[in-house]
Amino acid sequence: MKVIQKYRSVIHAIFSDQIIKPTQRFFRKEAASSLLLLAASIIALTWANLPAFGSYHHIWHTKIGLTIGQTIITKSLIHWINDGLMALFFFTVGLEIKRELLVGDLSTPKKALFPVFAALGGMLVPGIIFVLINFNTPSADGWAIPMATDIAFAMGAMAIFGKKLPMGLRVFLAAFAIADDLGAVLVIALFYTKEIVFSNLAICGILILILGIVNFLWIRRTIVYAVLGIMIWIAVMGSGLHPTVAGIIVSMFIPARGKYDTDLFVQKVKQRLDAFQCAENSCGFSILLNEDHMNAVQSLEHDCHNVETPLQRILHFLHPWVAFLILPIFALGNAGLTFHELNLSEAMGHPLSIGIILGLVLGKPIGITLFSYLSVKTKIAALPQDIAWPHIFGVSMFGGIGFTMSLFVSGLSFTSPELINYSKFAILAGLLLSAVTGILFLLIYTFKMKP
Repeated sequence: MKVIQKYRSVIHAIFSDQIIKPTQRFFRKEAASSLLLLAASIIALTWANLPAFGSYHHIWHTKIGLTIGQTIITKSLIHWINDGLMALFFFTVGLEIKRELLVGDLSTPKKALFPVFAALGGMLVPGIIFVLINFNTPSADGWAIPMATDIAFAMGAMAIFGKKLPMGLRVFLAAFAIADDLGAVLVIALFYTKEIVFSNLAICGILILILGIVNFLWIRRTIVYAVLGIMIWIAVMGSGLHPTVAGIIVSMFIPARGKYDTDLFVQKVKQRLDAFQCAENSCGFSILLNEDHMNAVQSLEHDCHNVETPLQRILHFLHPWVAFLILPIFALGNAGLTFHELNLSEAMGHPLSIGIILGLVLGKPIGITLFSYLSVKTKIAALPQDIAWPHIFGVSMFGGIGFTMSLFVSGLSFTSPELINYSKFAILAGLLLSAVTGILFLLIYTFKMKP
């Protein structure tokens, strides 16, 4: 009986480390990342408006060249960040989407449809509001700016409430944010591609085919996928598609199964634990005292590596780098709104600013709540347990925090410094208004719900 209990406790601890704790770490990292994003944004705004600190725009537009054989690629520093580092961000988003599709909140139609409908509404309604205001104007190309949610900032806003809100509400926010990230990627690929170079697109297709064969052959070495991923990124960059699309493509081919299935892993763990049978319930103060124990621990480590999927391992490695380095660098390079070049009254009255702010502050909560409600009323999806409609409406306001993807789409939409400045102003205003209204609404609701 004691042996069975020992097996159960050890296996429970292992699965807790592999499944439960990573989810908790995900939410903590997103909330902590929001603080760095906020700090980077404040630094960018200060730097862009204080000439004493140097020329903000001059530094970010410094040309940097990359030589590959006879080919020389020259881009500005900000383009290397937006086209290169952000490809890693999209790769990480792709891994999270694949994980959710396989085993998470998007893994079954019943689980997926509620946040997917929410994301669909959260994209369509803001887009329609923007188009109605900006139709047939020079700023009409920015229609996708208010469509996405910044999961880091949104989770950071929710972190204020601690455990006062249902856990399912955090999962819902993460799920619909991931779903509309996927929608934003599709929008970028379909509508923000100006010219297609079919020869490079054909090379990209061949490389993707090789990547699929590598996956089919159960090759698990990360370096193979890294090399093919870089080659696909170069091919996509030359094809006319935005290079960040390569991140999503490659992520879909990262293996989601380990060498061991769960049953074999449990069997192996039991075998290793049998080596720890000690006289008088004492195995000694150090593992070095027993060679069998050392071998068993090394074998356990090997078994854990074999049951862990490449997807899980890569995501675990990359996520901190993306959350705590890449996104803050992106914010530092893109959030620099120059106020002395901005006429505030003109900015507030410009169709671009009005479309973005109304899309984020009104369109997002209306679209998310309305489509969620319709999905439940038509019995396509079900409202998660312990969550009420005021919860959904409050969290849908956080959907208007579109910072990262909104800035990214703004850079794809416009070349005019004036329009870029207006869009940055509107994105930051929409972020603040969405965060404040969402926090106030949920504070009032949770206060009323207290017994």
